[in-house]
Amino acid sequence: MEDKTNIIQIQRYHSPCGDLMLGSVGDKLCLCDWAAESHRDIVDRRLRKLLKAGYEERTSDVIQEAIRQLDEYFNGKRTVFEVPLLFVGTEFQKSVWHKLLEIPYGSTVSYGELAGQLNVPKAVRAVAAANGANAISIFAPCHRVVGSNQALVGYAGGLSAKKRLLDLELNGKLLL
Repeated sequence: MEDKTNIIQIQRYHSPCGDLMLGSVGDKLCLCDWAAESHRDIVDRRLRKLLKAGYEERTSDVIQEAIRQLDEYFNGKRTVFEVPLLFVGTEFQKSVWHKLLEIPYGSTVSYGELAGQLNVPKAVRAVAAANGANAISIFAPCHRVVGSNQALVGYAGGLSAKKRLLDLELNGKLLL
């Protein structure tokens, strides 16, 4: 039996790059994950376990604000998000996800550069794994992390979504 001391409110969001599941606990966004991604069940289990929570399909003020800001982002009118985030994971994962917030709009860093910024230059694979476990895509911009040769690699929403997000940030609009 699931221990439901908390409720994660969830709502689907139809982005131009694919459907996202948005989720909030209290007054913080804890989920913005690609709905069709194969690791969705891993993210869901982690959130439910660590937050001791169950899902309930309904909106919240935080989700509504996230939708408003995502709409502005996808319309090329927002470059910085101002939604309170709740990262749910290990301390190492949280350190990686917080570092993602420092990558400027329209910029990219390699996994190696990110590991160096975290003072763990030999932990590139661990940084890549933590980046891949990010449950708050777009808001914590894991799409801005690329391979050492600047190639687009590994993205939960798929490489076409990653390319479209980076194109949006570089060109101010989504390219077809």
